[in-house]
Amino acid sequence: MPGERLRPVARRCRPASCCFADAAGRAALGAEAIADLSVVDLDAATPAWAELPASDPEPRALGLTSRHLAYVIYTSGSTGTPKGVMVEHASVLNFLYAFSDIARISERDVLLAITTISFDIAGMELYLPLGAGGTVVLANRKDAPDAVALQQLLVHHKISMMQATPATWRMLLDAGWQGTPDVSVLCGGEALPANLASRLNRGARSLRNLYGPTETTIWSSSFPIETSIGELHHNVPIGRPIANTRVYLLDGHGAPVPFGAVGELYIGGAGVARGYLNRPDLTAERFMADPFSDEPGEPGARMYRSGDLARYLPDGNLEFLGRNDDQVKIRGFRIEPGEIAARLCEHAWVREAVMVAHEDGAGDKRLVAYVVCGPETVSDDEDDGSGLAGALRAYVSGRLPDYMVPSAFVRLEALPLTANGKLDRKALPAPDDDAYARSRL
Repeated sequence: MPGERLRPVARRCRPASCCFADAAGRAALGAEAIADLSVVDLDAATPAWAELPASDPEPRALGLTSRHLAYVIYTSGSTGTPKGVMVEHASVLNFLYAFSDIARISERDVLLAITTISFDIAGMELYLPLGAGGTVVLANRKDAPDAVALQQLLVHHKISMMQATPATWRMLLDAGWQGTPDVSVLCGGEALPANLASRLNRGARSLRNLYGPTETTIWSSSFPIETSIGELHHNVPIGRPIANTRVYLLDGHGAPVPFGAVGELYIGGAGVARGYLNRPDLTAERFMADPFSDEPGEPGARMYRSGDLARYLPDGNLEFLGRNDDQVKIRGFRIEPGEIAARLCEHAWVREAVMVAHEDGAGDKRLVAYVVCGPETVSDDEDDGSGLAGALRAYVSGRLPDYMVPSAFVRLEALPLTANGKLDRKALPAPDDDAYARSRL
């Protein structure tokens, strides 16, 4: 992850120690940021944990409880600053116990873990099989996005379970993978198209669609796809809440919407995170008292306002209908377009920037940046990588993770506006093939 994104995170969370896998990570954070930290180098000749006792410490002796934090994980922020979600041990344990029943995982299972540790669903890939006595096979960074390499791992290690986003499953199928009757397919991170689900279902032991914001601990609902879902829905339903989880569909006044009507999805129960680290303002905005909870022994129950739109289908399952703001998901990563636009506007050439997710012919989403530049900007027609697209891509690549770097850059003389002066997103032109080509140079 680029240093310009890591350093603000380190300042805000104030860690006591830092763990590095290689010298590049240490360099990205910088000597000043780690001057007062306890540093663990994973590639050191003598690992730091070699001197630790062989037995586990007693949690109560350390004063630990289920309300202590299990982790803080950072998600994209609309203002350009990532926000840290504080998740407690009790929330993680509730998820693991609930999902062990849902996934029916056992000591015989072998799960292929392909998710980066900075994405919260990696927690399921690591903790769930190990907690059941099963096996985890870790795909390396080079193999995870490679369809051929993933197929080889699936076969060589006799994988029985794998979790991935729809984009990854489509990549596997398009590369010739026919599936295997021994693999349980878990799909989440973004909407699952019905046609992709049908292809997956033909070659899997089981198929399950998953949904959940980081703020409610990994996954909050699931939908088992046991038979053909037909063509009734463009996307597969997100199903029903997992154990000890409540969902509400509310209108703009906080009242429940009628059955079948569209409402904003609020999530309550054991998975709700503590809030955002050192952001009481944002915590108060998104985490609020749950007026509908009547659970005994749960005083001060809270719910999380997800910003997602949904409705109940006739069978009681939830159908996800998108965001009520501009937030998007690309390859399972939740992205605030405003954060990318904020970084682009820091470039001397850019006066205005807007980010939009466009779907290509295969149904995959791609980030497209629309920029308005000053007269001093270089031409975007140069094809050697030194033009506008190449320069802006290089600029944001050093400040944002790879999954947040736009796939195309489109230069406009001015942003289109509606009659009342607001941005007219529908009037933004679709990028042509040349825009994508220039961005790759």
